[in-house]
Amino acid sequence: MNGAERVCRPCRFFTAAESSVRRPETCPKMMLKLVHLLGVLVCGSQAALQVSISLNKVELSVGESKFFICTAIGEPVRLEWYNPQGERIVPSKRMALHTETSRSRLIIYNAIIEDAGIYRCQATDASGHTEEASVVLEIYQRLTFRDVQSPQEFRHGETAEVVCDVISSPVPVVVWYYQDKEITEEHHSRFQVLANNNLQIHQVTKADEGVYRCEASVEARGEIDFVDIAMVVNVPPVLSVFQQAFNATADYQESVTFTCITSGSPDPSVTWHRKGQQLEPSEQYIFNRLEGGRSMLTIRNIRQGDGGTYTCRATNKAGSQERELFLKVFVQPHITQLKNVTAVEGSAAMISCVADGEPLPDISWRRASDGRTFMDGDKSQDGRFEVRGRHGKSVLTISGVKLTDLGRFDCEALSRIGGHQKSMFLDIEYIPKFLTNHTIFYSWEGNPVNISCDVMSNPPATMLWRRERFTISAEGTANTRVHSVEGKSVLEVTPMSDRDFGRYNCTARNNIGVRYQEFILAQADVPSNPYSVRLSAVSQRLATVTFMKPDSHGGVPISYYLVQYKEVGSQDWRDVKSHSVQTTVVLTGLEPNTTYEVRVAAVNGKGQGEFSHTETFQTLPIREPSPPAVHGQRAMGKAYRLGLVKQDDGGMPIVEYIVKYKTDKEEQWMTKLVPGANDFAMLQPLQWNTRYEVEITARNVKGLSEPTFYQFFMPQKPDITESLFSGLGLGAVVGLGLGALLLLLVLVDVSCFFLRHCGLLMCITRTLCSKKTATSGKGKEIEEGKAAYLKLPLKEENGKESLKPDTIEIKVHSDNSIHTKPDDSKA
Repeated sequence: MNGAERVCRPCRFFTAAESSVRRPETCPKMMLKLVHLLGVLVCGSQAALQVSISLNKVELSVGESKFFICTAIGEPVRLEWYNPQGERIVPSKRMALHTETSRSRLIIYNAIIEDAGIYRCQATDASGHTEEASVVLEIYQRLTFRDVQSPQEFRHGETAEVVCDVISSPVPVVVWYYQDKEITEEHHSRFQVLANNNLQIHQVTKADEGVYRCEASVEARGEIDFVDIAMVVNVPPVLSVFQQAFNATADYQESVTFTCITSGSPDPSVTWHRKGQQLEPSEQYIFNRLEGGRSMLTIRNIRQGDGGTYTCRATNKAGSQERELFLKVFVQPHITQLKNVTAVEGSAAMISCVADGEPLPDISWRRASDGRTFMDGDKSQDGRFEVRGRHGKSVLTISGVKLTDLGRFDCEALSRIGGHQKSMFLDIEYIPKFLTNHTIFYSWEGNPVNISCDVMSNPPATMLWRRERFTISAEGTANTRVHSVEGKSVLEVTPMSDRDFGRYNCTARNNIGVRYQEFILAQADVPSNPYSVRLSAVSQRLATVTFMKPDSHGGVPISYYLVQYKEVGSQDWRDVKSHSVQTTVVLTGLEPNTTYEVRVAAVNGKGQGEFSHTETFQTLPIREPSPPAVHGQRAMGKAYRLGLVKQDDGGMPIVEYIVKYKTDKEEQWMTKLVPGANDFAMLQPLQWNTRYEVEITARNVKGLSEPTFYQFFMPQKPDITESLFSGLGLGAVVGLGLGALLLLLVLVDVSCFFLRHCGLLMCITRTLCSKKTATSGKGKEIEEGKAAYLKLPLKEENGKESLKPDTIEIKVHSDNSIHTKPDDSKA
């Protein structure tokens, strides 16, 4: 049944005559008429159901949010929203509903393309009748660049595809630019814009490198955006060598330097290889890189084993290239056998060195740690070191090896022809040793704690944790985790109950032996209460609280102290935290003449401990301020600046300073009122060469302070020179001095020009005249005494001409004499 069908028909009433005629009707018929009349009245009182939505059609971009309001007129019992698929909308993270009796709001968060369509709001009344309204939601994708990389790198000569991933709805139009010019296939034969909007460049070269602009637009919305993409072209390395073969003699500390010249983009990295292994910088191998792509490998202290082929390899992102170089080594006495030795602490170590040569060399040993030397047949005083040698072989025996013996030993073979030296390393293996005695740790339920087991051993030890004869696996348990690195194992325990507290065992084991260390995890507690709470430096607004640290910190360090204070009679405590663990706290913002209570508690990682005994103190009442402190200095001109330093303000802000001043010869005071916020007072105008007396008083709402007296003396009136230079800095004064000196030199030179026919100006004049005479070729005119005329302007310091060009006439005659005369017309 729709709204039109539910309109009630007009009610019909009977006249008096009709009523009298119908009296004889039976009771059932009268009851039916009464029921009909009541239905008509009820029907007429109901309003028609109407539904409306605040918007009819909405455009929304992807990712935006929007809400719609549905309003129902009448007596709805239910308001429901339906999505474009006809499904009733249930509130979710992206779609929220806020429904009242006759009003419902639908909110769509972070819209997506799939949200587009027609949304309906349907209202239902008590009789089941429904009315609805709809709104059309159109969603479009804004212009968006997706993960565009810059720079993008390509190899020289390959086909490059510069990626520009851009999306929108409708599909955008993409244009590429390079060096502010649009890229078109007509003018760029190697360039092509692909269907996926990427830019393809065939046989890319280094000249194509630069910044490319990808510009996308949507004409329907007038939307446009761009992204700049740097393209880098990598050029494979090119490698060359000057010399490929080298000769050297071993055991004479000779050095050989190989040189490779490389080019490429990016600059290639150069590595040196021998026998398939890359060489690393060391005392023997020195690497240098110079300008021009030159890379050098210097092999120091050439030995017999250094001979052979070396490879120079240049590598960059575009590829690699290599060249081989050959080193031939001539051998003198040479150590052929010397190996590193590993010994167990406390056992004996035997180090053997074998050398050949002609004649057989003598072999000696040197310990690098202290430089001590052992020759054949030597034996140390403690008997631990002994050397025995025969036929080019020497054996160094160390008894009762100690950790201090670890290190390098040098074997040197010498003969009358030359010598050779090699080094070996004596490594000492020993049972694990624990490095820390910190074995007690504190924590509480739910708080993780790290128990660290630090071990020194050789070879490295394997470490295990045990708890009550059970091994804790490396993966850990529900409340334990194991973190291990070489020489260190950390057991992270998060206690969950009292059973997790107790003893934990760390076992370190290597092939030399095994050691154990036991750790105790104790249950921490909150700190005990601080004591000896004292109040000091109490004023109207401030008070300083000091206290003693608690006797127990609960097993974990105290984080800070909590100071609480309140007015006596109040129930609201105010909190102040200490700075770190300082036992002094300043309370600010207090009310004057007020009694306060204060107490202190310590806080650690477990929590807050008990409060200390409550102390009571009273702030000072408001009073007149203390006399201000005054300092002064002379200002510019006939003025004097008085600096005002506020002292105790008596608990209320200073309203003003009353400054009275007079000369020492006058009786009448002059008064100047200065706002309390100011920190100075300027007295002016004053008299020169006069002593002044000053009286300063501070005033707050309570009253006046005691006066502060001050005297100062105004000096004599400065002269013009002092006034002129007093405002100039050192640089300005030096500049004026140099300018005056330069002007003086110019005046002296001009005077020499006119009076003595000499000076810099005279030299310039003769040079110019001689050039003019040489180029003119008119020697005859010079002999006849005809003069050339030069008119020279002279300028003052301010740039104005003091002598006009037509004021002085200079004649240069054939005898190089100069005569001047004033212009009669200007006399």
